[in-house]
Amino acid sequence: AVVSTQSIVGTNQIKNSVQRSIRTKLIGTYPNIEEYINDILPKKVALKVVKCHDHIELISTDTEPLFFKKRDGPYYPTLRLLHMYPNMLPKVQVDKGAIKFVLSGAHIMCPGLTSPGADLPVELPTDTPVSVHAEGKEYALAIGHMKMSCEDIKTINKGVGIDNVHYLNDGLWRIDL
Repeated sequence: AVVSTQSIVGTNQIKNSVQRSIRTKLIGTYPNIEEYINDILPKKVALKVVKCHDHIELISTDTEPLFFKKRDGPYYPTLRLLHMYPNMLPKVQVDKGAIKFVLSGAHIMCPGLTSPGADLPVELPTDTPVSVHAEGKEYALAIGHMKMSCEDIKTINKGVGIDNVHYLNDGLWRIDL
């Protein structure tokens, strides 16, 4: 997500009915957040939708972006939110060699997910949002979108396995609302 303070086009407060539908959609996409949803999106707090260039939309409080999506895609949590609720997304781990590439915005290649030091769950289908961790690190360094299933990543072991949609220190990480 290429987002910065300069890319913001407009901001609107979200109506309560729309907030409820967003909450329902988020719980459907991320069942693990149901117990935290009232902490993440309190019912009495006014939420805003921040529209940015390239059809990117942020859901935020006054100061903090919480979720983002591109066009009609799924909502992804921001890394700051994921660091507070680390079990929100399924976890994959890249090897040490992939770290610098992931942190520069590169998509995650299959060999970085299958080599020693990497860890891939038994099964995650295509189009699943995932938390990308690095070997030896506690916190996620990126949020990705599975382009291939875990099974395909292991058997094909070539090309892009996970799209990098948000990573540490990118524009969304540094955005100032």
